[in-house]
Amino acid sequence: MKKKRVLSGMRPTGKTHLGHLHGILENWRDLQDEYECFYFAADWHALTSEYKNTALIKESLTEMIIDWMSVGIDPQRSTLFVQSWIKEHAELHLLLSMITPLGWLERNPTFKEQQEELAEKEVNTYGFFGYPVLQAADILMYKGNYVPVGKDQLPHLEITREIARRFNYLYQEVFPEPEALLTEVPNLVGTDGRKMSKSYHNAIYLSDSDVELAAKIEQMVTDPQRAYRKDPGDPDVCNLFPYHRIHTEAAVVANIDTQCRCAGIGCRECKQILIKRVQEFLAPIQEKRQYYLTHRSEVEEIIQAGTGRARKVSQHTMAEVRDAMRI
Repeated sequence: MKKKRVLSGMRPTGKTHLGHLHGILENWRDLQDEYECFYFAADWHALTSEYKNTALIKESLTEMIIDWMSVGIDPQRSTLFVQSWIKEHAELHLLLSMITPLGWLERNPTFKEQQEELAEKEVNTYGFFGYPVLQAADILMYKGNYVPVGKDQLPHLEITREIARRFNYLYQEVFPEPEALLTEVPNLVGTDGRKMSKSYHNAIYLSDSDVELAAKIEQMVTDPQRAYRKDPGDPDVCNLFPYHRIHTEAAVVANIDTQCRCAGIGCRECKQILIKRVQEFLAPIQEKRQYYLTHRSEVEEIIQAGTGRARKVSQHTMAEVRDAMRI
């Protein structure tokens, strides 16, 4: 039986951090066993916020895909490609924009939220407002059956489903309506207690050295009510504890939980345990990462091959689209 197809992408706007790894990439890796996976570097999407700093996109693109492969995204099992290298994405985006009502974009619930988060980027642009249409083109181009998303991204996917439905109604049945593969995203905040983000400068990166990693964890905000070592703590509100749940063995986590609540362990001790566990976790990833960084030609061949496979699919889809629209 032919495998169902999954489509997802990431914007190359800087280094890959632990939030990306545990929130997105580990799920991508697991999906490879069951689905035909297409994963792409969304460099055109990156322009919505980084149009003044395009060098960052170019610098980040290859290293981002290296990070993917370092955590287990297998180019033999998944198609890895670059969005802008396949011009059909732009063509489908244009055609879909002609049939997408403004109201659908205006009710995008994350539009204002992202405008506020990226206020310093001046994102009040046509491209930023219309990015859900480009996103729809990315997904529909490959007739993705599923898109891995968190609950907060469901409205984005629903716009894609509505656009597919409208195209099929106006012309003929070309696109399946993609369904969500809901993923549980761990609550990993940055070192300052806010959402982990490159723009907040509070992220722990896959590329961080042991020294950099230790320094970042040592400065992390813990339980705000625990002013002194003798004060009992509350792991449920401590920013370290979600990291322990992921990186530390269950018996140690249970002991930390108990000891923290009765002041049997201090925040500094807790951080030292976490530093060691995260370093051990990242060691094999960084070893693979170093291999790819020193074998750039191999990486370029992988990206070229994946983009070639994706281009064949996109060309076939666009032939169907033009035929359906009689253009």
